[in-house]
Amino acid sequence: MTDQQPAETVTEAALRDAVRGSRGEPGGLAGGPEPGLPAVERKFRRDRGHKKLGGVCAGLGRQCDMDPVIFRIGLAVLAITSGIGLVVYGFAWLFVPYEDEEENEARRLLSGRVDGQALTAVLFALVGCGVFLTLLNNGGALTFAAVLTLLLAGAGYWSQQRGTPDLDPVAAHAAADAPPEAKAPPIAGGPSWWRDPIVKDGTHDGASGYFWGPAGLDVGYQPSGRHPGTPRGETTPAPPPRPRGPRWIGGWVFLFALLAGGLGTGLTWNEHPLGTTLQTGLACALAVFAIGIAVSALLGRTGAGSIVLAVLTAGLLAATAALPKNITTHYARTDWIPATAADVRPQYEVGLGTGRLDLSKIRVGKGQTVKTHAEVGAGDLRVVVPKDATVRLYAEVGVGDIVLPSDKDKDLDIAPGREKKVTLEPPSGSKSGGTIDLHLEVGVGQAKVTRATS
Repeated sequence: MTDQQPAETVTEAALRDAVRGSRGEPGGLAGGPEPGLPAVERKFRRDRGHKKLGGVCAGLGRQCDMDPVIFRIGLAVLAITSGIGLVVYGFAWLFVPYEDEEENEARRLLSGRVDGQALTAVLFALVGCGVFLTLLNNGGALTFAAVLTLLLAGAGYWSQQRGTPDLDPVAAHAAADAPPEAKAPPIAGGPSWWRDPIVKDGTHDGASGYFWGPAGLDVGYQPSGRHPGTPRGETTPAPPPRPRGPRWIGGWVFLFALLAGGLGTGLTWNEHPLGTTLQTGLACALAVFAIGIAVSALLGRTGAGSIVLAVLTAGLLAATAALPKNITTHYARTDWIPATAADVRPQYEVGLGTGRLDLSKIRVGKGQTVKTHAEVGAGDLRVVVPKDATVRLYAEVGVGDIVLPSDKDKDLDIAPGREKKVTLEPPSGSKSGGTIDLHLEVGVGQAKVTRATS
């Protein structure tokens, strides 16, 4: 070993020589792993140097000795089909630190040091959980996600284990009994192990050294602010901080996203339901964010704010897909008051607003049945039924409350998936009349049924 070569530990050098002697092999290729040497176990860390977003896929590629593009494509497919990709990426971004750090984003977030990376990781995890919960009833999508997850995990494990050499027990025993390897003295003026301080964990701050060594070498302790080679008594000024790159593209991306969202919403406001209108506007804004992030990835002129806004927009877009299709963009208050049973229409509908169906004036003869259906996309639906009629009621509310004449509690009890199927008998002592089949449907809001007093 020459003084220009890096120092090795005694165990590694002895183990290498023992393996060569026991197998009769020459030295391995420079930089390659020696046969018989145990593989160095590396912890999973995010890769800062090759990251595209949070460095998770780059860290997985380095850990498993695979192309990170494989993990990027796999997690993207899992994010679209089931949301699991966003969950995995978000939690890994939160709890796995970079390779040159020991503190993760979750610890920074809990200590009050909130930045764009931590917020983006949290949003990734939340949006992924939301998408996953909406697909719990979709067995096909969950099965595909589970199979793809197992394939990615299996490929990563196989790739990680394929290059691990088996440790020769004879070589390991010989390494334990091998004497220390001799080191050559340094050459004046050249790099040498004499210059390096003895530190247990192997770190080197670049400023401290020994007070002794070969003559002519200035290897004494260097005070803070003085670099090796600088005459004693003088200090080298610290280099100026590297200026941050311009970030004006983020503001322009946000402005164009607002304009695109407003334009898409305005063009579809009058002709389409509210859900379709909002989806169009948010999709246009999300497209602008995607183009801006793609351009800024090449120019390096945008911050985490654009990514956070893009994730928020994607979450809102996913939420608007769950809106009922019958919610319109115009609020209306409509009253329907049929005078006779023949005037009762089979269908009453309001997209957005309040609908009131008053059936108290009609007279339904004994043995006669009147059927009708009333629907409100978002708002209130109120129905007044005759005093002497038997009402067969079927009411369903997507998110909201159902109130019947027998309910004494006046409090609003909002819950998803409300549904009731009951028969409302006329009050005791009243004249028996006919039957009304009443079907009520509300997307978001309240359905309330009352009985006329006279």
